[in-house]
Amino acid sequence: MGAKKLSWSICSLVLALVLVAGCAPAATPAPAGETPAAVPATGKTCEGVKIVFFPGGPPGCPFGTVVYNGAVAAAADLGADVEYMFSDWDTTKMIDQFKEAMATSPDGIAIMGHPGDDAFGSLVDEAESKGIIVTSQNTTLPTIEEKYKSNGFGYVGQELYASGYLLGKDAIKRTGFGQGDRAMVWGLLAEPTRGLRTQGVIDALEEAGMTVDYIEIDKATNADATAGTPIFTGYVSSKPDVKLVCTDHGGLTATLETYLTAAGKGPDDIYGIGFDVSPATLEAIRGGWTDLVLDQQPFLQGYLPIVQICLTKQYGFAGLHTDTGAGLISQDNVEALAPLIEQQIR
Repeated sequence: MGAKKLSWSICSLVLALVLVAGCAPAATPAPAGETPAAVPATGKTCEGVKIVFFPGGPPGCPFGTVVYNGAVAAAADLGADVEYMFSDWDTTKMIDQFKEAMATSPDGIAIMGHPGDDAFGSLVDEAESKGIIVTSQNTTLPTIEEKYKSNGFGYVGQELYASGYLLGKDAIKRTGFGQGDRAMVWGLLAEPTRGLRTQGVIDALEEAGMTVDYIEIDKATNADATAGTPIFTGYVSSKPDVKLVCTDHGGLTATLETYLTAAGKGPDDIYGIGFDVSPATLEAIRGGWTDLVLDQQPFLQGYLPIVQICLTKQYGFAGLHTDTGAGLISQDNVEALAPLIEQQIR
């Protein structure tokens, strides 16, 4: 199925579901000071709606590209005018970009939630006071979402802790690793909400009795996964008994074969688990370098926030909370998804 056909199908499904939900007894108020638009007789639903969208970043990264592709497809389907701001996964940059986006007075802003509720709270308050619709993807902002849900603040992404725990638990089930076996988790515990996924993996492995060595992903590796190669090789050299490695980052997971090769390891020497599929990860799974991946379906994290803002702007719908992260991919099922992975849709 082509990208355009798929995106139209997603759009139709989402609109149908939301319109059915709109029949519920409790009506959703329009954003303050606005009257919902009538259904347009001609043209696309979101023609003239201006949106600023955060795909994550940097441009061209395996995960951010799929998010971007989803947003581009939604913009084309709905007719929205979308500007994209890549952030290199830098939380400080995300905050600065939100201020820049707000200054352009768009109809809506779709943000990555990595900086957390505290960092974004007052800024979203300001945006909402200006009549700007805000919604989030990839990382939850539960306090802000609760506050502004009726104004269209939704969430599209995985449930972070549950996703991490699911991946770790399934890895234990598949390998039989347990008491005294060593694992390395390379993640983002320092980020207040995003780090919940890392914690979920650690908890699952430690519950099985594994010894877990944790490494925080530094800023350079967060922006360019290949920068982490010396960190990985240094770790493996110091802990040659490591049996499992988890890369809690789509870019790092896509680079796992490079890391293992640089460390002098073969595809069967260390059990590799991580998050998000990409063409590079597809080849690593096929070659046995990466054994288990949780797919949080980032195309939807691009597509659905555009739909959210358009539905709120045009019809006054409240925020929708959509969990996209429940699928596990291995050699057992990867070929069924391979054509979509190669097109950077899955």
